[in-house]
Amino acid sequence: MTRFKILIEYKGANYVGWQKQENGKSIQEVIENSIKKLTGEKRQIFAAGRTDAGVHGLGQVAHFDLKKNLSEDTIRDGLNSYLRSESISILDAKKTTKDFHARFSAKKREYLYKIINRRAPLTIEKDLAWVLHKKIDLKKIKRAAKLFIGKNNLNAFRSAHCQSKTAIKNIDQIKIKKINDKIEIYIKAKSFLHSQVRIMVGTLIQVGEGKMQPEDIKSIIKKAKRENAGPTAPASGLYLLKVYY
Repeated sequence: MTRFKILIEYKGANYVGWQKQENGKSIQEVIENSIKKLTGEKRQIFAAGRTDAGVHGLGQVAHFDLKKNLSEDTIRDGLNSYLRSESISILDAKKTTKDFHARFSAKKREYLYKIINRRAPLTIEKDLAWVLHKKIDLKKIKRAAKLFIGKNNLNAFRSAHCQSKTAIKNIDQIKIKKINDKIEIYIKAKSFLHSQVRIMVGTLIQVGEGKMQPEDIKSIIKKAKRENAGPTAPASGLYLLKVYY
């Protein structure tokens, strides 16, 4: 058996999420079907992160095992030939060691959240960003974001569907960039709670709109109750940017 590590890019708007579900087409299902068509082998793929419906992937990583000894180029190009009608692309395929696991071998994950702050609705970037029509205070958002850095109980920033045994997470880095009307928020950590990034972003935007103060982040973290945090930001703005090994 040969283990392959693949790098995947996808637009999440057309799928129910990464993980296979009965209520619609998933990214995992589509890629597994493509592997079956290419190799004749029914294989399960394992991803670094199980993104939700509407969330995009710029650097998703997954692995799977094959009996056939195919080249890396054959895997990449062959899978892409079966994915032409989908919003999914295999950017790279590499043979790897049998102890490599896309999820458990990951040391860090980095997410990107895209916001466009303008009065006009989105056209080209529709379903690819969160459009905010009211002007927001980026300086306050940056002040608030710094309060997330480090190890904290982030119970207030996870969804009711989160299955993680602990809400203790360590945020390594948050970077915020603005170019014209585009705002990009980069968040890096070893792992994340379900909907954590989207709830963090939703809360930061409330700070930027003046509905909260930057210092409120401290009390929200301390109280550890979901109702004290902001709304969950739309899935359309979230991207799994990179997985570090």
